[in-house]
Amino acid sequence: MSQHLPRLIPFAHAAREGSFSRAAQRLGVSQSAVSQQVARLEADIGQTLLIREREGLRLTATGQELFDLAEPLLTLATAVDERISGLSRLDEGHLSIIANSPRPALGAIGRFKALYPGVQISFRLWDWTTSMRLVRDRQCDIAFLTEPKGLGDCIQHEMERVPYMAYLPQGHPLSEREEITLSQLAAETVLLPEEGSFTRRLVSDRLQSLGLSLPKVISTATFSLMQDAVLHGVGVGIFLDGAAHHSLSLPHSPIREMPERYATQLVHAKDKTHLHIIRAFIETAIAPCEATT
Repeated sequence: MSQHLPRLIPFAHAAREGSFSRAAQRLGVSQSAVSQQVARLEADIGQTLLIREREGLRLTATGQELFDLAEPLLTLATAVDERISGLSRLDEGHLSIIANSPRPALGAIGRFKALYPGVQISFRLWDWTTSMRLVRDRQCDIAFLTEPKGLGDCIQHEMERVPYMAYLPQGHPLSEREEITLSQLAAETVLLPEEGSFTRRLVSDRLQSLGLSLPKVISTATFSLMQDAVLHGVGVGIFLDGAAHHSLSLPHSPIREMPERYATQLVHAKDKTHLHIIRAFIETAIAPCEATT
């Protein structure tokens, strides 16, 4: 057996999780143990594999090549652990989940945790472009993506299909209108996600096709920040219908030039379909969707 295999597993977990500490939690070892194994692997190769950045760990080009080889080992190791340690009962285990919007991902996670409280879940929000890359690079188990494209050998389950809405502060003059136009929003401060998001790309393309612009745009780093900004009267937010939690009671209206409905898909790698933990999550997640069809 290759002498490097014991070091590949900690490295692959660190690369997938984007964190030495989360990799250590999944492996049940200390963070320093994971860091040391990765450092020894880098010493063996003579090249840097992971770079620490503000958002977490980033793979170098060499690191990506090695991760492509090591990642299937994680899938195999999960299958072995399920058989040997009884993880098929889902009394324990781990799932790495990402999304480019908190809903419907959070609802699905909540339903799953109610049934399987022993399973640990790592959930992170990324912009659409980054989320697509993480799925292609196999750095998550499950993803919730708006209109995913070019994901390769993945399976998709449609969770919902909804249009975009303009979310307004309480008492805003436009809140009484049945629909809002993009030209009306040109006079408003508009809240949009950062560059790389599906929403930002869509709105920019639609404005360009109509010869319009939004002079006063505030970019928001997180979805929750955008909702809070609308609540505090900072501006008008554009996001998918139902994305804001119903408890917020934000006035919202459809946008005339954006009537299309966009699908959020639950995505996972095809070769992980046999894993019991993946099947259980999918069944829990899509049950309400099937009930409404």
